[in-house]
Amino acid sequence: MSRPIIVFDLDGTLVDTAPDLLDSLNHALVAGGLIQVDDAAFRRFVGMGGKIMIERAYAAQQKPLAGDENERMHDIFLDHYTLNIPGRSQPYPGVVAAMARFANAGYLLAVCTNKYETLARNLISGLGLADRFAAITGPETFGIRKPDPRHLTETIAMAGGDASRAVMVGDSVTDIDTAKAAGIPVVAVDFGYTDRHVSEFEPSAVISHYDELTLGLAEKLISAGSR
Repeated sequence: MSRPIIVFDLDGTLVDTAPDLLDSLNHALVAGGLIQVDDAAFRRFVGMGGKIMIERAYAAQQKPLAGDENERMHDIFLDHYTLNIPGRSQPYPGVVAAMARFANAGYLLAVCTNKYETLARNLISGLGLADRFAAITGPETFGIRKPDPRHLTETIAMAGGDASRAVMVGDSVTDIDTAKAAGIPVVAVDFGYTDRHVSEFEPSAVISHYDELTLGLAEKLISAGSR
């Protein structure tokens, strides 16, 4: 019988990567002749990906982003980020204890992220967490990405988990929509990267700290979903 599974998003959910992503954004902006952004103001855009961050930065400075400039800037951003993994990124408070809690109870753990799989693996390995996950998948793993529900269901299958006893944990509307489309309950963290409060997207539950991600909550959500 397949085991129950908790599937985590990565940036803004499992790991606070904003300091490094914003460092790389600012590096690219300076290379492009722009001024650096205010980290606090741009933190909410981090989960949208490098290209969107660059677009928002250009728009904020009323600079045109013409032709292939975004691609060029994104290459600079990505090179800087890749060379500095894991940098200042850290797992969120309580997340390592939560993973141990579920692993000890027989749950599998996996990561389903729209971050490139290679970068995700390098980050997770750099933080010493790689051996905790039965699968780590990105958009190139299956050639699909969230919110396509197959990204989540294929991740569960790769990990050897049971989709009928799965819970997704994420921080954005993308994660929530993915889980809903897959028929899987989703717990939203309210400390991630989104420009609207996650409760507006109607997840199955919202938590403010990983101490709140309990076995009882997971079992309750799985039981409710199987009715």
